[in-house]
Amino acid sequence: MRPGRLEAFTDGVVAIIITIMVLELKVPHGGDLIDLRGSVPLLLAYLFAFINVGLYWNNHHHLLHITERVDGRVLWANLFLLFWLSLVPFVIRWLDESAFSPGATACYGIVLGMSAIGYTLTERAIIACNGRDSRVARAIGRDWKGWGSIALYLAAIPLAYVSRWAAIALYFAVIALWLVPDRRFARAAER
Repeated sequence: MRPGRLEAFTDGVVAIIITIMVLELKVPHGGDLIDLRGSVPLLLAYLFAFINVGLYWNNHHHLLHITERVDGRVLWANLFLLFWLSLVPFVIRWLDESAFSPGATACYGIVLGMSAIGYTLTERAIIACNGRDSRVARAIGRDWKGWGSIALYLAAIPLAYVSRWAAIALYFAVIALWLVPDRRFARAAER
C-alpha cells in the first residue's frame, strides 16, 4: 500500500500530542509578566518537548516522502513510535509536578529513548518492505545519528539519578544532533 494514509494518520496523532501538551500549560494567577516566573520550568519543558515531537514529525515526513510502499510491519512499527510519543505530555506534566525529580527526568529519557527505538523500527520495517536497494535504505545508510541518539538516551536514564541536569544536558545533545538538517532524505529525493 502507499504511505499516504500512514503519513496522514501520523500527522493527526502528532497534532493531538502537541495540542495536549499546550493544554497542560497553566495560566499564571497574576496579570504581570513577573507572574510567569513560576511557569518558566514548565514552559522550558514544553519547548523542549515541542522541539522533540517536531523533530520526529519532520524526519518522519521526509522518511515517508521517499518511501514507495508500506505494509503491516511498517504500520505496527509506526504505532509503536506513536505510542511512545503520546506519552510525552504525561511525562512533561510529571516533570513539572515533581520539580524535575530524578525519576521523572529518567522517565522522560525512557519515553524519548523508546520513541527513538520506535523511529528506528519504523525505518527498518520500511527498508524490509521496500528492499535493501531502495531509496530509503540508501538514504539511511548506517544511521549513526539514530543509533547515537539511542545511546545518549541510554546513558542519560541512569545518569538522571546521579545528576538530573547532566541527563537533561544529554537530552539537549540529542536535540542539537537532529537540529542540524539531515540531508540524507533530501539527497535521496533528488535522485
